[in-house]
Amino acid sequence: MSTYLLINLMIIIVPLILSFERKILFYKKLINYWYSILIVSSAFLIWDVIATARGDWAFAKEHIIGISFFGLPIEEILFFITVPYACIFIFETVNLYLNDKKIKLNEYFVWNFSLIFILIALLNQSRNYTYTVMLFSSSSVLLIYFLDKNLLLSRNFWITIAITYVPFLIVNYILTSIPIVTYNQKAFSTIRITTIPLEDFFYSFSMISMWILFYNLSKKNNG
Repeated sequence: MSTYLLINLMIIIVPLILSFERKILFYKKLINYWYSILIVSSAFLIWDVIATARGDWAFAKEHIIGISFFGLPIEEILFFITVPYACIFIFETVNLYLNDKKIKLNEYFVWNFSLIFILIALLNQSRNYTYTVMLFSSSSVLLIYFLDKNLLLSRNFWITIAITYVPFLIVNYILTSIPIVTYNQKAFSTIRITTIPLEDFFYSFSMISMWILFYNLSKKNNG
């Protein structure tokens, strides 16, 4: 078994087992999960294919089994299935055990936050990863604002984001310290937190927030 495949299994095994716990019953919400995956993971996989092809990042051959689709290792594709499963499961668990409350969030804060991301992107057009992730981060905030504003005001949403950063740090540290994923120095700021590129923190936020957004929208549309 490849190292990257083992990481995928470690990510999903506990949420998968607990999905059948009688209070959570997450397995009954899989249609909403797959709806989110179809939209969000597809978008990020397209970016992944393009970024890999132009050399923004690469995967160490000794840590993957060697099966690829569109230039991506099968383990990388699975990553966009196992990670959202775990993140959305955390979101459901937080909502189950914590009464949600609305937080105060000035809409000017949202707009300023998005504009700052766009400004950083424009200042880093020569750094492909920095440029793209900042645009995705800005788009994520605006999409939530326009499609499900209450999600931005949800305390449980932000608690979920905070919790997911714990496994994010562990998994990303493993991926970048072995390393399984290597980054082109010209594609990002070269600023790292331990071995993790700074941009990965924004990458994670944009993905997780989008997975939760479209999962939430699917639940509302399906009653």
